[in-house]
Amino acid sequence: MSEVTIREVSSKKDLDAFICFNYDLYKGNAYAVPDLYFDLVDTFNPKKNASLEFCEMQLFLAYKDNKVVGRVGAFINKRANETWNVKNVRFGWIDFVDDLDVSKALLDSVAEWGRKRGMTAIQGPLGMTDMDPEGMLIEGFDQLGTMATIYNYPYYPVHMEKYGMEKDADWIEMKMPVPDKVPEKYARVSEITLKRHNLRIKKLEGKKDIFERRYGQKIFDLINEAYAPLFGYSKMTQRQIDGYVNTYMPLVDLRMVTLVEDCETNEVVAVGISMPSIVRALQKANGHLFPFGWFHLLKSLKWKHEEGVELLLVAVKPEYQNKGVNALLFADLIPIYQKMGFKWAETNPQLELNVKGQAQWQYLDHTVPKRRRCFRKDLY
Repeated sequence: MSEVTIREVSSKKDLDAFICFNYDLYKGNAYAVPDLYFDLVDTFNPKKNASLEFCEMQLFLAYKDNKVVGRVGAFINKRANETWNVKNVRFGWIDFVDDLDVSKALLDSVAEWGRKRGMTAIQGPLGMTDMDPEGMLIEGFDQLGTMATIYNYPYYPVHMEKYGMEKDADWIEMKMPVPDKVPEKYARVSEITLKRHNLRIKKLEGKKDIFERRYGQKIFDLINEAYAPLFGYSKMTQRQIDGYVNTYMPLVDLRMVTLVEDCETNEVVAVGISMPSIVRALQKANGHLFPFGWFHLLKSLKWKHEEGVELLLVAVKPEYQNKGVNALLFADLIPIYQKMGFKWAETNPQLELNVKGQAQWQYLDHTVPKRRRCFRKDLY
């Protein structure tokens, strides 16, 4: 039997093999949604990714018979470890053929790399930060993936358990039809909340709002504050925030972004960001903008929307949580979704223990088609 060989990614050629292995492994899969090649190149580039100012990284490739059979990234998020008082090495971007020797060799490589740096536990799949894809799919293998999440074959979690890993945290994703009208409960709560807390809906009107009036900054400051208590979260640095604002905010359809602010102070107390699903376009592009990938993506974003909308994030200032502010977001966004012709909406992963986050969907007809998991194992 051929042995598994692990090699560190140390060249552009290696990185190309690392990225393209996922494309090859999931070629023709109806549910997997490939990442864009150039986006991953930037993700692993310290000059482009501000997370690498406080994260250590090493990528690994597994070979068998001189053929790539697996990949994994090892990361140490120093800010997260300090925040949560742990010594964890994370693994992410993990893919492998259905061979226990391969998955073990990959995870052993991450564990040993972490041990040499004083880490006492291995956990994942996680990215460098919470803005990266996280959580291994354990339910919903027959469901179409989303732009911001991981798809994996059913044998993946089996390999994690055989390696001796245990559950660290679970996330669930919700899917719901866009209702014909704003649910009465949302409408009533919205009206009361606006008056009681002296709030108003704010819609962004262009680059002047995002940059000159600094609403882009305000949004990410709010995310940092609202998400701080959540599993493994490390607050974004200013360089990270600048990168997200400059790179992604100009691409967002501002109709699908709703803010709630205080009428007196103009403080942003809540934000909901969504965008048209582009998963079918990403599948057609198969990770590449050229020669025709750009056309499929532009068509999906600008000319002919897919039927779904992805609810990328909802953030509410801690002191306004459980006060009906979420209803304001949905009361504004649902008519917009109706007008734009969307048929269904799907959330990003939410921690199963985040009861406040899940409660916001209670007045919508929703299902839970997917569940994903972060695994953990002590290093001895």
